[in-house]
Amino acid sequence: MPSVKFYTRNRCPLCDKGKTIVMELKEEYDFEYEEFDIDESDELTEKYGLMVPVVEIDGEEVQFGQIDKMFINEALTKKIRTL
Repeated sequence: MPSVKFYTRNRCPLCDKGKTIVMELKEEYDFEYEEFDIDESDELTEKYGLMVPVVEIDGEEVQFGQIDKMFINEALTKKIRTL
């Protein structure tokens, strides 16, 4: 089962849209989901400060900023096929 990590922050409209997309895909695919607020960690803020939201699948950053449902869907489909 793939693992999806979603990096976000408060008061971020792109993050809200991105989370909605990931949650819609969660209804279609079986994957583990973890969400991280980058403002709770100096390390994450330094790493992702200007990039959020960030979607990571099995340790690979697959998309950031404007999250595209079709792109994430395709990335999940490829991961599931390889498992």
